[in-house]
Amino acid sequence: MVTITEKAASKVKEIACSEALDGQGLRLRVIGGGCAGFTYDLYFEDAVNEIDETFECNGVKLYVDPLSYQYLTETEIDYVEGVHGSGFKFNNPTSKGSCGCGSSFSV
Repeated sequence: MVTITEKAASKVKEIACSEALDGQGLRLRVIGGGCAGFTYDLYFEDAVNEIDETFECNGVKLYVDPLSYQYLTETEIDYVEGVHGSGFKFNNPTSKGSCGCGSSFSV
């Protein structure tokens, strides 16, 4: 299962509203790249594939393809704000490490 915190869900809804994307879900996927091997990719999407894993958490629909899901089991998406910037943070228990900037991970 993939979850999203209330704070992250609130930010997703805010972005969707400002971009006129209400009703669309959030696609989460893992792609190759980055200095640690894999990176996360998030974007709005209204089409669900029949093979997707689908979840709804805190009012946000989440879509994950089967290949990405094997790397994202039990991942929680949060939204953090700090002196170094703000953005979505992935608390992924299957991750074995990440790069120094935190934008990629390894398994």
